[in-house]
Amino acid sequence: MRQPKEMPHAEINYSNDISIDFNKLFVAIENTINQLDPSAGICKCRAYPSATYRHTHVLVTVSLLIKSHRDEVFTQELMKALELTIKSHLKKTCYFSLLITYNPSQYITNHHNPSPS
Repeated sequence: MRQPKEMPHAEINYSNDISIDFNKLFVAIENTINQLDPSAGICKCRAYPSATYRHTHVLVTVSLLIKSHRDEVFTQELMKALELTIKSHLKKTCYFSLLITYNPSQYITNHHNPSPS
């Protein structure tokens, strides 16, 4: 297992009439983030289908920690790269939304490995 660094998160909410290979998409999202920011590390990804919805859609939220190099230019580059990456995995016409958020310094992200009792 790769050692965690900052561990961004990617959450995907989508109408369940869309078929997506999430294992491939999760790898692609992590790779895209790390191509633009090698300090990002692994990306914890999860997907939530909705059986109750109006209009076929996908909403992706990517959360990262605030860093000095993650300015507006970086954010726009990441937004464009992620949009292209994610849409390449969507095989059905749908509404698409992507949000990049930055967590405040009060946010903790790490890896917990309990000691044997």
